[in-house]
Amino acid sequence: MNAVNPLMSFVHRRRRGAELFLLVLSLFVGVGAYAAVGLGVEGTIPADIVGYGGWLTVLCVICHIVVRIFAPYADPVLLPIVAALNGIGLAIIHRIDLANLANNEDANTYARDQLLWMTLGVILFIAVLVIIRDHRRLQAFTYISGFAAVFLLILPLLPFLGTTINGARIWINIGPFSFQPGEVAKVCLVIFFAGYLVLHRDALALAGRRFAGIDFPRGRDLGPILAMWLVSLGVLVFQRDLGSSLLFFGLFLVMLYVATERPGWLVVGSALFIAGSYVGFLLFSHVQSRVDSWIAPFPSDAGSYQIVQGMFGMAWGGLVGRGLGLGDPTLIPFSYSDFIVAAIGEELGLTGVMAIIVLYGLIVERGLRTALVCRDAFGKLVATGLAVVFALQVFVVIGGVTKLIPLTGLTTPFMSYGGSSLVANWAIIALLLRISDHARRPLPEMPGSNDDDDATQVVMLR
Repeated sequence: MNAVNPLMSFVHRRRRGAELFLLVLSLFVGVGAYAAVGLGVEGTIPADIVGYGGWLTVLCVICHIVVRIFAPYADPVLLPIVAALNGIGLAIIHRIDLANLANNEDANTYARDQLLWMTLGVILFIAVLVIIRDHRRLQAFTYISGFAAVFLLILPLLPFLGTTINGARIWINIGPFSFQPGEVAKVCLVIFFAGYLVLHRDALALAGRRFAGIDFPRGRDLGPILAMWLVSLGVLVFQRDLGSSLLFFGLFLVMLYVATERPGWLVVGSALFIAGSYVGFLLFSHVQSRVDSWIAPFPSDAGSYQIVQGMFGMAWGGLVGRGLGLGDPTLIPFSYSDFIVAAIGEELGLTGVMAIIVLYGLIVERGLRTALVCRDAFGKLVATGLAVVFALQVFVVIGGVTKLIPLTGLTTPFMSYGGSSLVANWAIIALLLRISDHARRPLPEMPGSNDDDDATQVVMLR
């Protein structure tokens, strides 16, 4: 009897059971945080805990069922992480709602609105997984995605649609609702960059001049990065949005480096970024104000008051925080949106902030892992781009709140109040799950294959 070759046992694990187990844990975290807020503020569990917890549970279970049916081999970790972040964000926003109501300052129920936006995000999540059965078909929409991204970025500049909120003209009004087109534009840009780089990767990777051990690109190949540099400056100049400008240019630069594997692009891109930042600082007062508030926030004035209050709140929270419902995050302006990380630092301390950063790091790691195992170049670049979107956005917003870098005004994914960001990020997770499902799915058996052929297959346990 021939010995059984271990390579013949070709096993593909769907891991949907592991996803369900992690999802239950994440729901315990989200609903438990909501209950802890009620206990901390009012001394009793919130009366609507059953309705809130049931709604959140139904949304997450529906997502799990859709993934189980339409993407059975998708990454099992992404959905539970997103559910945990969304649940913690809802609890913190609810805590700020209670404080505002107690102070008679604002009767808005941001948590309820955020739960409605989460519902819309889940609907879009389901639509992406059901409609897009193969991510490779998106490559056919490369240039359409590029034009759509440019169109979305121009919309806020139109006088009859665009509106300025907190100094940035990045919003459009549709009836009683406000929407930020840039959140959708970043997804379109990832698809456009990935499709463009797949088609022109060879030309962009050609060696130019070698200097100091680094191969720099040829002058004729600088067009794409110069164009993206000008677009980023345009966002900075006309929309006064420093964060989106940094996000778009950094996204293209990282994807360009991944596609070509040439460090020279990083050198050229970094030089362009430094030059653009310096020019922006010299020409635009809002950039100077952000930099001045970053360098010398004390004594606080109108420009640095938010940063100072956030730092005081995080310092008061210390290592383990005051406890949910026991701090005073309403002293921090916009603590429910731009500065929600400072509110978390006050109530959950440095430990809570580090846990949130670890969760975001896991999203980025799973996205890059998906890119590594993906079999096609387009999928690799899309997964890389989507992971980089999270990495850059989290770095920029948390770096600004903690005074590591100048404040930019981006939202914290899945946690900050805001429908545009929440809905777009749920769509991004759906795309990552679709790509990971394709990457982890077993290859179809070739006609006429035998045991000898099967023995040559390599087992990959993911």
